[in-house]
Amino acid sequence: MSEPVVQTTDPALRERILHGIGELLPRVLKRELPEIPQDACLFDDLGLTSAGTIELILELEESLDIQVDVEQITEDDLRSVTRLADYVAGHVIPED
Repeated sequence: MSEPVVQTTDPALRERILHGIGELLPRVLKRELPEIPQDACLFDDLGLTSAGTIELILELEESLDIQVDVEQITEDDLRSVTRLADYVAGHVIPED
């Protein structure tokens, strides 16, 4: 059974976010990573911590020049690379 895809997000933005996560994870984890499967579990497979998650989102915001509403982020949103990308793409705060 596949995970539901949020249709309201911009596919190009989601791709940029996925790419950004792939580029930033090795820096946040402070180690080289082989190719990261999109369904990799951020905590179990990659060893990301809660503090690392915050750092990753902050780095993403900076590198993509976006702001993300993290008020409603849940553990489920952090389950995998794709889930995090879906959350970030769906919770970008529009600039005034």
